[in-house]
Amino acid sequence: MKHSYIDRYSGIDSFIHRIDPRVKIAGVFSLILSIILARADSFVSFALYALCIAILIFISKIPLIFILKRSLVVIPFVLMVAIFSAPAIFRNVLVKSYLSILSMILLVSSTPFCDFLKALEKLKFPRIFTMIISFMYRYIFVIEDELMKMRQAKEARSVGGSKWLHTKALANMLGVLFIRAYERGEKVYLAMCSRGFNGDIRTMHSFRVKRSDLCFLALIVGVLAAIKVIGA
Repeated sequence: MKHSYIDRYSGIDSFIHRIDPRVKIAGVFSLILSIILARADSFVSFALYALCIAILIFISKIPLIFILKRSLVVIPFVLMVAIFSAPAIFRNVLVKSYLSILSMILLVSSTPFCDFLKALEKLKFPRIFTMIISFMYRYIFVIEDELMKMRQAKEARSVGGSKWLHTKALANMLGVLFIRAYERGEKVYLAMCSRGFNGDIRTMHSFRVKRSDLCFLALIVGVLAAIKVIGA
């Protein structure tokens, strides 16, 4: 089965990719926090934040079409939240959410997933949080494979038929998929316990903050402070 991984372009050699993951997370989270705290009527600030994100994407050398496609997947959920908001804040929620999504996509796309989890661990994020993300990402593709195989088997055995028949088959598939996922989770848990897993995220190399990383973080903070002043 073919899958589209979120860190597909994490091996590109660019300045953004070479930044220490901890520094990168701190910089992107600062950007997202600034976007969230921006005034709703500060169109200049939003334009400058968008320009800042566009420059970072350009420097990262990640294909723009890849990031835009990723962001479109989340747009329906953002629209659902924005629609149920008051009309006066609809645009504010939509713009802030989309800019924040672009920032997060840039972060995870430019960082190998294991390094991303290790950086969260080093930054003292709750261990249960990093473990849930780790297992969810690793095994979502296994569950997807199971679902695709079950779907192919259903289509091979149910040519034609009424909509009710297909709906009933789909409901049964979801039930079976839940049971298989639960059983696989138990097996994985026992296998990891037998191998001494203690919750630590292990990578092939250790992190080291360089002078260029600190310069990048200082530049990000300075730009965000300048945008805050301009948009005030």
